Amino acid sequence: MTADGARSTAPDVVDVVALGESMVTFLPSRPGRLADVPSFDRGIGGAESNVACTLAAAGHSVRWVGRVGADGFGDHLVEAIGAYGVDTSAVRRDPDRPTGVYFRTAQDRATDAHEVAYYRAGSAASAMSPDTLDLDAVRAGRVLHLSGITAALSAGCLELTRELTARRPGRPLVSFDVNHRPALWRDADGPRALLDLARGADLVFVGEDEAWGLDGPEAVRAALPEPEVLVVKQGATGATAFHGPHAVTVPALRVDVVAAVGAGDAFAAGFLSATLRGLPPRARLRHGHLMAAAALTAPGDLATPPARDHADRLAALDDTAWGRLRLGPGWTTQDDPAHADRAEEEVRTP
Repeated sequence: MTADGARSTAPDVVDVVALGESMVTFLPSRPGRLADVPSFDRGIGGAESNVACTLAAAGHSVRWVGRVGADGFGDHLVEAIGAYGVDTSAVRRDPDRPTGVYFRTAQDRATDAHEVAYYRAGSAASAMSPDTLDLDAVRAGRVLHLSGITAALSAGCLELTRELTARRPGRPLVSFDVNHRPALWRDADGPRALLDLARGADLVFVGEDEAWGLDGPEAVRAALPEPEVLVVKQGATGATAFHGPHAVTVPALRVDVVAAVGAGDAFAAGFLSATLRGLPPRARLRHGHLMAAAALTAPGDLATPPARDHADRLAALDDTAWGRLRLGPGWTTQDDPAHADRAEEEVRTP
């Protein structure tokens, strides 16, 4: 039972529990400045709920835990995330704080520029703490996935993230995506706090551009030896996974990018899915790249993932064929066999 008297009806164990903020997203009806866009389409967004929805769509049992307002936007988030097959029974409603929302413009492909306006200060999610969530439901998964965004929202959220990354017997495997967002941190201690949190996790995802100013994956590993698995994402170059002292690097795919939002979350979901299936490190990285490619070729935060057998076929390609892949919008479509095979057809063409 939580501090607000609510009782969780969540099942005992799921594959993954993802805890964090989710917001209602407003996507522009046409390109242009926020000042010029006349209307927006509503969607959902949030690092951890993105991971939850993608994993559920890929066939895993997943629970999302968070707090939303007792308002229409909160209703929409719970219903939309639940529609992916995610268990939302441990989500708490806050009668005094609103659900966060944000607006963004379409990405300019020529300059990679876009505007984002967040309205999340004082949101229901910022009131998360060890006292306002059902920690039994949070810990009832094979994997607990967290991110540094949650830690940045408030002192209570930072306390919660520290509690969940503390190394204690019997905890689930803790996955932590650093997700450093400088604008969210209230002081200059954000990088240090994120490094300390990462040291408590079992599996860490970090982008090379947010890795505490360190130069190269090996330097990141040297500074972060504690996690059993460390994944350093190197943008368009690829990603390197360290499992203990061993490292493997897999180049990124060539992708016709529609929007970059959500690609990092999709990568984490693909890697976690392959981890849950017991696949080797190289396959885990390839499944991460494939999920990221699905997100990059769709306009919103969430995209339809490839069918598991389709992803497995692509992940099993030899290095030459993998390097020749090029994926564009719609490549994950499952009900169009000709379209689904387009990527594989390209690698067969000299």
